[in-house]
Amino acid sequence: MYEHLVTFKFNEHITDGKQQELLQQLLAFKEKIDGIVELTAGLNTTEEVEQIQGYTLGLRVTFESKKALDNYLPHPLHQAFISSLDGVIENVIVVDYEIL
Repeated sequence: MYEHLVTFKFNEHITDGKQQELLQQLLAFKEKIDGIVELTAGLNTTEEVEQIQGYTLGLRVTFESKKALDNYLPHPLHQAFISSLDGVIENVIVVDYEIL
């Protein structure tokens, strides 16, 4: 299995409503994209505010295989999500690793 971790840092143009919309898009992936074993996503609620560095949305997806992860990247729903970030995203951190 493979883990896919993403954290999103938005610019000043993001609204609370847009963040909720993006979160709902991510949560819908589990039921609509093959190969996802588990998916969690949420808005950052840490009290360690000095550690946030502006990152306010997190995503964790467990894929059944490397092939499932590779198929996710060009998937139309994933691509639509990426398009919806236009104008509101400042930075993204992505980490993918095999679960041993």
